[in-house]
Parts: sequence; structure tokens; C-alpha cells
Amino acid sequence: MSFFKRDFGLISTGVVLGATLVFGQMVFADKTESRPDIPLDELRTFSEVFGRIKNSYVEPVDDKELLQNAIEGMLSGLDPHSTYLDFEDFKDLREGTSGEFGGLGIEVTMEDGFVKVVAPIDDTPAARGGIQSGDLIIRLDDTPVKGLSLGEAVDIMRGKPDSKLLLTIIREGEAKPLKIELTRAIIKVESVKQKMLEPGYGYVRISTFQSRTGASLKEAITALKQENDGALKGLVLDLRNNPGGLLDAAIDVSDAFITKGKIVYTEGRIKDAAQEFNAKPNDILKGAPLVVLVNGGSASASEIVAGALQDHHRAVILGSKTFGKGSVQTVMPLSDSTAVKMTTARYFTPSGRSIQAEGIVPDIEIEKIKVSALDSNDFTPLREQDLSGHLSNGNGKEEEATTDDEAVESKTEEKEDSTPLAVSDYYLSQALNLLKGMSILSAK
Repeated sequence: MSFFKRDFGLISTGVVLGATLVFGQMVFADKTESRPDIPLDELRTFSEVFGRIKNSYVEPVDDKELLQNAIEGMLSGLDPHSTYLDFEDFKDLREGTSGEFGGLGIEVTMEDGFVKVVAPIDDTPAARGGIQSGDLIIRLDDTPVKGLSLGEAVDIMRGKPDSKLLLTIIREGEAKPLKIELTRAIIKVESVKQKMLEPGYGYVRISTFQSRTGASLKEAITALKQENDGALKGLVLDLRNNPGGLLDAAIDVSDAFITKGKIVYTEGRIKDAAQEFNAKPNDILKGAPLVVLVNGGSASASEIVAGALQDHHRAVILGSKTFGKGSVQTVMPLSDSTAVKMTTARYFTPSGRSIQAEGIVPDIEIEKIKVSALDSNDFTPLREQDLSGHLSNGNGKEEEATTDDEAVESKTEEKEDSTPLAVSDYYLSQALNLLKGMSILSAK
């Protein structure tokens, strides 16, 4: 595979972890690819507009700034995940999956000129401060977000550890904007956590997909087995609010439970865009029941895992519909310090489903609720299909509008919702009950 180098990728077009990242597979392309025919008439129009701006704009404009803006405009008009990477963005992208970042710990994208939250990352200032999936950030300290690019907004949200930032947020179901002050921190992302739910039943939480996530998952399950005389009756795998990460990590996690067949494949127009990844024989649970928890903040790599396990009937997927980020971005270097990040392919589950702008529908859907009665001001969480200019599904399927009846989310959440390890987690308790039933049936 000389043309591509698989490297990194998180879900959205921006992650305020001190880096700007993307969901899904990330590959690096050779700079020496063939060039298409150039539309000369359109370029003459571009040149004329460029000249008029240079001569007539109210203030002098630097040539480099004008051209960079033009490049950014070209890419941003394609889909929310294609963008131009300047020196800082390119550097941040390369550093983005090391597991340690400086910032807020929030996964974001741009929607209608505002920054929209895809998901807060576990154990970060954003998660602890109550930031929720679907929140619309309209002001950063005294700076309005409207008119900023996503990169500019991310730059503001990054900063020195222990420095504070006031976010003004619009949250559906709230009568007025919320003001949440967060303290920036060096964020060390521990991607895998585990614990015992009850004797014989284990729990593993994956918050992001990093380079060691596959190995860490196996270590976690091995530790759980050792607590239970070498075997587990069942496992809950929690992928809620997991924005994605490395494709290779998603493949490793899926392969830990699947013994044969496809895990995921990609299709696109460019050379080597068609790739297929298959499982190797071995199931770390030896066939023990598996329940996977997902929600609207589960995206990209999380959806690869959920889709593969669902298609192979290896796990029961429980929760709410996932984000729907099913595209591959390629980083194409323009120089030693700049690059273009462009969507070049879609990925498909083993059965041939494109989840782009559609998401994974759980086998058992549970609406996001509080223990108390639901408030009447409910709202639908943000998904890929809600992003302006999103890539189409690619299967010729018409996209259905999301309604409040399909995915109801309370205007406020129980405190435990932002900490998936909490004992009072309603979704986890339902997963455990399901796991016990599956274990009983499999033993007969």
C-alpha cells in the first residue's frame, strides 16, 4: 500500500484538546498524484475577482491571506470534514492521538457558522463542566463565534493549562443561553477503563480509539478474567460519547471478538481507496455474551466497531442511534508544513451498509431519559446528517429527517450520564440485565 499511510483520525473537524482532528480513517497521500484538467474559464474569473479585491477592497489584503481563504472556501464547501491545514493545524493533527493534549476535551464541528458540540471527552474539563452533545457554542469569552472559522474557534479554546474560558451556549430546551466557565488542562486521555459489575460480568469503557486501545482492551479483559477464575459470563462494552479515533484501533477492538469475515471496507474514487479489513481467528471472550452501549455521541471508529459486531451477530447493540460519520479523510501534503484534508471514501459495515449520515440503529433502542418524568422541552441530539453540506450516504438511500419521536433527549441530564462508570447509570443497568438473560440462555 505505497500510496497511502494509515495514520490518525477522530470524528469531527475539530477537537478542543489542543489539536484539530477528524473522525474516521485518516490516510496520507503522495504529493506526486496526477492532476486533473484545469477549467481555464473559471480560473480566469477567479483571477479577475482576485485582482479586483487587490485593487478595490477598502483595506490592503495580503496575497497569501487571499489565496489561503480561497483554498479554505473551496474545501469547506465540500463537506464538514474537508479542510485546509496550515502549519499549526498540520502539526496538531500529527500530535493528536498521542493521548495527552492541552485544552478543554471537547469534540466539535461547525454548523451554520457556530461551533456545535459532538461529544465531551471523558474525565476532561468539558465533561466535568456539564458540556453536552448538541450544545451550540455562540460566544468564547467576549468573542462571538459567528464569523470565525472552526480553526479560529479551536485556537481560542486552546490555551495554557489552568487558564479559564467562559463558553456561552445555546441548549435546546433551555429558555436562555447558558454560561459555563471551564479551566483548560493538560488532558491525559485514558482510552480504556474496566471494572466488575457483578461476579462474572465485566464492564469495559472505551472513550477514544488511540494507538494502544486494542492492546489496552485485551489487558483490561484479561484483568477482569483473573478476578473471575479465568472466565467471564458476559461483558458490557461502552462506546457512548466516543467520538472515534484510529481506524487500526477500531479494527483491533472488533477483531478481539470476531473470528472471521470482514470488519470494515472502504470505497472511493482515488487510487487505493478501496480497502478491506478482515478478522483473524480468536475471540477473547470465547463466545461469552457481549452488549455494546452506544448513543448519538458515538461516531466514526465507534460506529465501525458497533456495525461490525452487529452484522456478525456477535453483540447486541443497545442505546440510541449513533452519529453517522462514515467517511474517510485523506491528508494530501502541499508542502513540508501544509496539507489538504479531503474526504475521499466512505466506509461500509461487513453487510455493505454505509452509515454515512445514517448511523447505527441499535438492536434495542433506549431513549435518553432521567429517572424522574421527562420535561416537555425535549430535543434531538446532533448527528452527521444534521451537518450542513454533509456527504450523502452513497447507497442511494433517502435520508430521513430526525424527529423528536425518534431520539428524545431530556433538556437536562442526570449527573451520572456524564460519568458512564456510575453505578446508577440506567443504560448500564439495562445492559447488565440483558447480559444476564443472554448468559442464562447460552448456558442452556
